[in-house]
Amino acid sequence: MTELFTDRAAAGRALADRLQAYGGRQDVVVLALPRGGVPVAWEVARALGAALDLLIVRKLGVPRQPELAMGAISGSAMHIDPKIVARCGVSTRQLDEIIAAESLELIRRRALYCGTRETVPIEGRIVIVVDDGVATGASMNVALKALRVAKPAWLVAAVPVAPPEAQQLIGTAADEFISVLNPPDFRSVGQYYRNFEQVGDEQIRALLARVDRAA
Repeated sequence: MTELFTDRAAAGRALADRLQAYGGRQDVVVLALPRGGVPVAWEVARALGAALDLLIVRKLGVPRQPELAMGAISGSAMHIDPKIVARCGVSTRQLDEIIAAESLELIRRRALYCGTRETVPIEGRIVIVVDDGVATGASMNVALKALRVAKPAWLVAAVPVAPPEAQQLIGTAADEFISVLNPPDFRSVGQYYRNFEQVGDEQIRALLARVDRAA
């Protein structure tokens, strides 16, 4: 039987063990995908002695098909898939309007979680992007592609659990993919946690505050 993580903190500690090659370096940044990735990433950053920040990503959904992503934005980074834009007949005006709306939501969420906390610089650094798991790879993929524009030196996607085909799902979006568990009977991320309760906004702010106090 495949082992279960007690909770996201335990999963983060297990993931940190797989990332020890990046420990004690000044050029490493850990970026958490809110919400579920934050408790995992906090444990990873603590174990590696690395800076921690959030990678808040907003999917750019196709008009009338919002679940279909034609790109993503994250801070000053943006990824657009021209093939999907063309296939779905998205006009320049529609694209601009969606980018504007999602940019405002990204700013709102950054303020909600981080307040006046400064963004950790990532250009030229090793960046480890952490979530609580990968299922289809869609969220991680758009996050990585948006982040790549910000010019990290090396980009790592790291999760506690993912399906066996996760490496193929991520493809070249990351320079390296690391997962603790790759169960052959994978059905969902939550299947491998005893406690998979939703992570609240207050918990995210509290974890970031603990990082800042320890800095």
